[in-house]
Amino acid sequence: MILLGLLLLIIGMLVGVPLLTTVGGILIVVGAVLWILGATGRAVGGRKHYF
Repeated sequence: MILLGLLLLIIGMLVGVPLLTTVGGILIVVGAVLWILGATGRAVGGRKHYF
């Protein structure tokens, strides 16, 4: 999710589409939060890992 967000962020900045930049930033933040929660051992959505 973080990689997809980073890819969309870069494409959005290069092409100049603000929607892609916004969606990419949101995906990076959500992916980072899920990664941190999973790394601490906290169950996310009933699963220890979200992937």
